[in-house]
Amino acid sequence: MKMQTRRHIILLVAVMLCGIIAHAQSFTLAGTVVDTEGKPVEFATVACASQAKVTMTDLKGRFSLQLHSADSVVVRFSMVGYKAKQRILRRPKGKQTLRVVLNPMESLDEVVVTERRRQTTQSEQLDIKDARHQPSTTGNAVEELIQQQAGVSTHNEMSSQYNVRGGSFDENSVYINNIEVYRPFLVRSGQQEGLSVINPDMVGGIQFSSGGFAAKYGDKMSSALDITYRQPSKTEATASASLLGASAYVGMGGKRLSMSHGIRYKTNKYLVGSLETNGEYKPDFFDYQTYICYRPDSLWSIDFIGNISENHYTFQPENRETSFGTLMDVKTFRVYFDGWEKDVFRTFFGALDITRRLGRQTTLSLLASAFYTKEQETYDIQGQYWLDDVNKNSNIGVGTYMEHARNYLTGKVGNVKMLVKHKAQKHELEAALAMKFENIEENSREYEMRDSSGYSIPHTPDRLDLIYSLRSQNSISSRRLEGYVMDTYRFASSGEKTSFFTLNYGVRFSHWSFNGETTVSPRMSLAIVPAFSHDVTLRFATGLYYQAPFYKEMRDTSTVNGQTIVTLNENIKSQQSIHLVAALDYRFKMLSRQFKLTTEAYYKRFHNLIPYNINNVKVTYYGQNLCNGYAAGLDFKLYGEFVPGTDSWLTFSLMKTNQKLGGMSMPLPTDQRYALNLHFTDYFPGTERWKMTLRLAFADGLPFGPPHSGLERMLFRAPAYKRADIGLSYLVAGGASRKQGQWYRNVWIAADCLNLFGINNVNSYYWVTDVNDNQYAVPNYLTGRRFNVRLTLEL
Repeated sequence: MKMQTRRHIILLVAVMLCGIIAHAQSFTLAGTVVDTEGKPVEFATVACASQAKVTMTDLKGRFSLQLHSADSVVVRFSMVGYKAKQRILRRPKGKQTLRVVLNPMESLDEVVVTERRRQTTQSEQLDIKDARHQPSTTGNAVEELIQQQAGVSTHNEMSSQYNVRGGSFDENSVYINNIEVYRPFLVRSGQQEGLSVINPDMVGGIQFSSGGFAAKYGDKMSSALDITYRQPSKTEATASASLLGASAYVGMGGKRLSMSHGIRYKTNKYLVGSLETNGEYKPDFFDYQTYICYRPDSLWSIDFIGNISENHYTFQPENRETSFGTLMDVKTFRVYFDGWEKDVFRTFFGALDITRRLGRQTTLSLLASAFYTKEQETYDIQGQYWLDDVNKNSNIGVGTYMEHARNYLTGKVGNVKMLVKHKAQKHELEAALAMKFENIEENSREYEMRDSSGYSIPHTPDRLDLIYSLRSQNSISSRRLEGYVMDTYRFASSGEKTSFFTLNYGVRFSHWSFNGETTVSPRMSLAIVPAFSHDVTLRFATGLYYQAPFYKEMRDTSTVNGQTIVTLNENIKSQQSIHLVAALDYRFKMLSRQFKLTTEAYYKRFHNLIPYNINNVKVTYYGQNLCNGYAAGLDFKLYGEFVPGTDSWLTFSLMKTNQKLGGMSMPLPTDQRYALNLHFTDYFPGTERWKMTLRLAFADGLPFGPPHSGLERMLFRAPAYKRADIGLSYLVAGGASRKQGQWYRNVWIAADCLNLFGINNVNSYYWVTDVNDNQYAVPNYLTGRRFNVRLTLEL
């Protein structure tokens, strides 16, 4: 009995010794992974290959890993877009705590994308490299990238403007480095548009939200585009030239000072030469930008952005011939022109950002910006037209029209903002207070005379009336006080399986001196990475959004004896929209490649809408809050490697809009019921030097009606917008074959076919009257098929 008891004691002691030895040979590695700015790196991989142990950081960049001790333990930290880092631990014991800082890749060429960063807010991160080497008609690569996203629509390849979920062009806010930017006011057609203020060569980051966006974004109802310019860490340069323009970029970086300079020139003379109106086109658009960053020490930073834009558009039409109708009822419209059009859009923009670090977690910034625009739109164009019935071989209409405009506008916008950011354990707080100063002066006169078969339209026996005549001489000086408070709270559930949560909530307020209106806009979004699958992200967002009136929305009109006079409505109020958004992101692998499927359902309720008409890209408002309405829809996006090593995506959108005006229900002018977009990239078999990019668009046509008439007469719908662009790029030199010490990085040559199938898409309509007083809508077609050649040199 004693012998058996002794054996039990020996066995128990042996087990305890084994446990102590095993415990002594294991240790816990914990810590955080952050970027160079101290921000947590979410879902970074922490791996010990020798022990086959791996984990990922949470939404706060934290990790914990149980490992066995040894003479040396090698742990690797990695994340897409960052340089991997390796730590060697010598005879680790107990609990080891690390703070690992990952440095970003110096250039996009070094990044091999295996997984995109998870979207935990309503702003989607877009990749600027997707905009490079794609066929382009406007030269505005970022806006063209936005136009291909779910819920976004455009019906004019010559314009960089876009509609988002039923909103107008004016409902989209754009920011560059926390500064709101503006565009010219008088642009009315795509061929007049120059280069946007965003220079794609200088862009480092793109965040885009199509609804439910955070409180830090200003008083717009539809979308927020947030651009971050990058700071070069070394000397770099890019030069590009094509049949549609040229650009050059130089970046220089050092320890304390970095700067970027970009020059762009655009001419769409070759492109507009495919329009049906023949004549002499002279479009010249020039743009210069600079971005300078100075870091005198670790506490202070000073950033400056400057932009000068000079856009000229001169046009002298000669003739036009358009066929329209059906196979059984073909009409031809022939016009011979006299006259000219001369437009000038000159803008200046500057912004200064002075930031002071108040400890490791707090920054205080003073931002100041100024925008100045001087615009003139002048034209005198007379057209003599013939309208023929081809099937009957007869003339059914003849007449003359005369269009005249002398429109001048000067605008000044100044902004001073104080911005503070603070990071706590699980919170990222942000607050700002801003004062805006606005001054707009307009002096415009437009008229249109139309004569049909010798009779002026509209015909009155006792006087001569013009079909349209407008006079506007107004000015406004006002101030806006704006501010917001916002917090992003990241937390996780406890338990064996963990769910991650990101809650963004805040409130925004604004006061306008012109009408004394004060608005308060609460907003909130929640993202959930559920415990049952970390490949799924659920997102919900809601908020009350206001579209504060700017100059164009305030222009109220009254017509007396055929003369339309424009006055500024002092009782105008902000348009209001309530957003409800529910989304699901699902990340999965198929054929050993990464994919992401996003589905979003939204409902937007509108109040105090200011109704408007759209002609080409010109938005004309009623100048009064007359409507209520809604927009509802579904957006789908599949993003991933359709072909290994490339990124492509497919989007599909469904939408329904409605507004009530004077007791009548009607769709919004931007009621695009469906849209399908494809962005597809591929390499030629056996080589990565040849790259192909294909863009397809198929979108529902928009409502339209006779000009200078109300929305009640928008009873027609334009044909669907259908377009295909394809581009082939060849890496002539550089890439993997680049030799050490070569003065260039890459040399690309590309050939694009724009409007591959030569489809005649309708931009707008010109209305003519025959001898029987019947009206015909003559389509104004967009550009035809064109070939472009590009040469790009990267240093």
